[in-house]
Amino acid sequence: MQQNKKVQNAWCLYDWANSAYLLVITSTLFPIYFNGVTRGAFQSETVRFFGIEIINSVLYSYAVATAFLIVAFISPWLSGMADYGGKKKLFLRLFTYLGSASTAGLFWFHGENVEYGIICSVLAGVGYSGSLVFYNSYLPEITTEDNYDKLSAKGYAYGYVGSVLLLLVSFVLIQYHQTLGLNAETAAVRLSFVLVGLWWFGFAQYSFYYLPDNKDRQKKNESLFLKGVLELKTVFHSLRELKMMKAYLFAFFFYSAGVQTVMHLAAIFGEKELRLEASKLIITVTIIQLVAIAGAYLFAAISKHYNNGISILSMLIIWIGVCGYAYTLQTEFQFYGLAVVVGLVMGGIQSMSRSTFSKLIPQNSIDNTSYFSFYDVVEKLSIVAGTFSFGLIEQLTGSMRNSTIALMLFFIVGVGLLLYSRIHKVNQTSYA
Repeated sequence: MQQNKKVQNAWCLYDWANSAYLLVITSTLFPIYFNGVTRGAFQSETVRFFGIEIINSVLYSYAVATAFLIVAFISPWLSGMADYGGKKKLFLRLFTYLGSASTAGLFWFHGENVEYGIICSVLAGVGYSGSLVFYNSYLPEITTEDNYDKLSAKGYAYGYVGSVLLLLVSFVLIQYHQTLGLNAETAAVRLSFVLVGLWWFGFAQYSFYYLPDNKDRQKKNESLFLKGVLELKTVFHSLRELKMMKAYLFAFFFYSAGVQTVMHLAAIFGEKELRLEASKLIITVTIIQLVAIAGAYLFAAISKHYNNGISILSMLIIWIGVCGYAYTLQTEFQFYGLAVVVGLVMGGIQSMSRSTFSKLIPQNSIDNTSYFSFYDVVEKLSIVAGTFSFGLIEQLTGSMRNSTIALMLFFIVGVGLLLYSRIHKVNQTSYA
């Protein structure tokens, strides 16, 4: 495979573009803003959503789960059509435009219009997670297998740096909103939502320009929807022979449920359980992102020295400890310390998971998007399971701390299944 550095950099830059949504919207500003403005509008933690009374943080957890459930349902059909019809970049564009526009649309959410805010946040989540199906599937096409780990880590590093830069801009807007002519802090936060949408849309254009179209696979006079379904069926049946891939996906489901839930709901935990101010939470998330850059490269190096399985297992042991400590922490300084550890293993686990799956795809496969759709569906369903469980346990027990125990169980099961897959005993050249 001839490697094109411009194409690889363009692929990495898409992580730079869309990671701003994950950090600024999902992980930091929006959940804090959502809790604050709904609490103010309804004078309570309980809000009315289409006539139903529900705790605001529980509603947010369910909204995250809904967005990923939608994508889990539609992405296999789309990815199959993208593989067969040569429309991978088209779908990447469509989900990007949906996500960036919906993110910017959060500017008009003020608290009392909670239905509007939830709908926009769900559509933004659909755009973000849907785009990743097609973005991730480019990895095996633009580099060789021996560079999967390195390029995957580079993509996440781009994402962490870009998202931190925009988060810092948002932090300045919020801290100095009066100096900048903004009447209220909430106005600065809402302006940040618009900046994220524009950032995502703007930088994605560079990626769209250089990433290949895959139009050589396009077939005329065929039902792309039908062919997409048939192609997915073929990939599904291939999992019977790819036993290690199947076992890995089961393990990935459980540990990803824990990882993704922490990423999506850590800010709400800090705001609600520790009563941390928005500025302190922004600092915390910034720490996580910066440490995550080092984590991505550190565990890529561990993988190179040993293998991917050992690298992932070592991180999962740390994740179990993170959940146990989160249940007991009481002070903001403990929260900061935990953030450093979370950042280290967050960067590593995301990068290693993606590159490990790339190695499990059969060599010379032309169905990369369809294979990655299984990976992404598993990830989306794991987020649904994790965030829904987190919200449900809080609703039933009245405390988010109890929800962290459920996350610990997800990681423990993930470790057991990963050991069962024996992926940690395989030579790097023998995955597929």
